[in-house]
Amino acid sequence: MSNPVVVSDVAPGWLDVIAVARQGRELTLDEGRWTRIERARQVVEQMADASTHYYGINTGLGALCDVVLDRQQLSDLSRNTLMSHACGVGAPLRVEQVRAIMCCAVINWSHGHSGISPGIVQGLLAFLNMGITPVVPGRGSVGYLTHMAHIGLALLGVGEVDHAGERRPAGDVFAQHALTPVVLGPKDGLSLVNGTAAMTGLACIALDDAHVLADWADAIGAASFEALSGQQAAFAPEVLALKGQPGVVRSGANLRRLLADSQHLQQCQGHHLQDALSVRAMPQVHGSCREQLEHAIRLVDGEISAATDNPLVIGEGPHARIVSQANPHGAPVALACDSLAMAVCEWASISERRSYRLVTPQASELPAFLTRDSGVKSGLMIAQYTAASLAAEVKRLALPASVDNYLTSGLQEDHLSFGDSAALKLDQALEGALRVLSIELLLAVQALDLIPNTGFGLGAELTRRLVRERIDHYDESRPLHQDMEQALSLLKSATAIAEVRRLLDA
Repeated sequence: MSNPVVVSDVAPGWLDVIAVARQGRELTLDEGRWTRIERARQVVEQMADASTHYYGINTGLGALCDVVLDRQQLSDLSRNTLMSHACGVGAPLRVEQVRAIMCCAVINWSHGHSGISPGIVQGLLAFLNMGITPVVPGRGSVGYLTHMAHIGLALLGVGEVDHAGERRPAGDVFAQHALTPVVLGPKDGLSLVNGTAAMTGLACIALDDAHVLADWADAIGAASFEALSGQQAAFAPEVLALKGQPGVVRSGANLRRLLADSQHLQQCQGHHLQDALSVRAMPQVHGSCREQLEHAIRLVDGEISAATDNPLVIGEGPHARIVSQANPHGAPVALACDSLAMAVCEWASISERRSYRLVTPQASELPAFLTRDSGVKSGLMIAQYTAASLAAEVKRLALPASVDNYLTSGLQEDHLSFGDSAALKLDQALEGALRVLSIELLLAVQALDLIPNTGFGLGAELTRRLVRERIDHYDESRPLHQDMEQALSLLKSATAIAEVRRLLDA
C-alpha cells in the first residue's frame, strides 16, 4: 500500500478527501478508529433487544419512529431503507464526487458515534481502495439520504458500479473480485443514508476547484491588466494594507508578482489617471472571494470532523446512551456552499467586465474587437457575448439553495438544508466561471499579441506561452468555439496551474 491516507486521532480535512477522491490514494483507519467503531456497534447490538424505544435501532424511521420492531424486522428495515431511499434521478455524479462522498462517510463513522457494523465500513474502504465506484444519480436530495442509499445498495451487490472506466452491474464486479455483499443489521440502513457525508464530499471537490479558479483569476486578470495598460499604484502594498483584509493583501501580492519586470507597464504609468473598477479593484474583489473560500474551508473541515448520524451513541459500556438530535442537518455545509457560490459569481462577473473592455474600442486603445481587419472581420467580438451569457448563468446559480424549505416525512422533517443541492449548484457555478475566465484568457493573450512587445510581466509572459503552445492567434480561419474549448482545457490542466502557482508562491 503506497502512501495511504490514514484516519487517526489527527483530524482529517478536505485535502485528505481530495487525495482519496481525485488522486486515487488509499484510505485506511488506524487501530484507535476501528476500536471506536466496534465499541459503538456493541452498544447498538445491546439496545436493539431492549424494551426501551431507541429511534432507528429498534423502531421504524421518520414518522414511523413509534413502531417497535423485532430482530429480523430490523435487518429487513435496513435493507428496505436502502431500497426505498435509493430514489435519485438524472445524470450520475462523477466518479470523483462519489469517491469523495464515500471517503466522508467512512470518516464520519470512524468517530465511533454511529454504531454502524464494522463490515460496512470495511466494504466501503474496499470499494475506495479497489477503484469500485457506485453509479449514483445526481438529483433528488433535499439534504442527505438519496445519494448514500445508492452507495449502500452497491455494497449489497445491487445496482451498477464504475470499475476500470466501465459501467457494470455491481454483482458482476463482486463475482470478479470474490467480494461478499455486506450483511445489514440493526441501524445499518439508517446509518448508511444518514449524516452529511454526501454534501460534505461534494463540497470538498468544489473547494479544490475554487482554489484553481482563484489562482487563475489572479493570473488572467494580470494579463488583462497589462493589455489594458493598467496603473500599478492601485496595487501598492501600503495601499492594500489599509484595506485590512487578508484576502485582499494576498491577491494584491499575487498581482504584483505576476506584473513584475513589465517594461510595458513601466512605460504606461501616468498614461491615464485611474483604471476602471474591473481593472483596479482586482485585489479587493478577488481577495474578498478568497476570504469566502477560506470561510467555506473552515466550515467544511468542521463537518468532516463532526459526528453527523442520528441517533448518536454517546459514551461507552453501561454508561452509553442513545441520543436523537439534529447533527445530520446540513446548514453549515449548505451555507458555506451558498456563500462560496456568490464569490464564484463575483470572480465570473468581474472577469466578464474585463473581457468587455478588451474587445471594446471605446474602453481601450487596442484594435477594435482585437483584430486588425475590423469590418471585414469581427475578431473576438462575440466571445464576449458568450462570456456575458455564462456570467449570467453563474449569477442565477449564485441564488442560495439553503433558504428554500419544504415539509417531508410527515411532520418530522419540517426544515431542510438542501446542502446537496447547494454543493451541486456550486459545482455548476465553478464550471461556468472557469469558462468565463477561459474567454478572458483568450482575449487577453490576443490583445498582448497586438501590442508592440517591449517586455511584459512574468505572469503575462507565462500565460501567453501556455496559450500559444496550444492555440494559435485567432484569425477567423477556424470556428472560435474550438479555441474556447482548448482554453478551458488549459485551465483544467494540472500542469498549467502548477506553473502558475510556482510563480505565485515565489
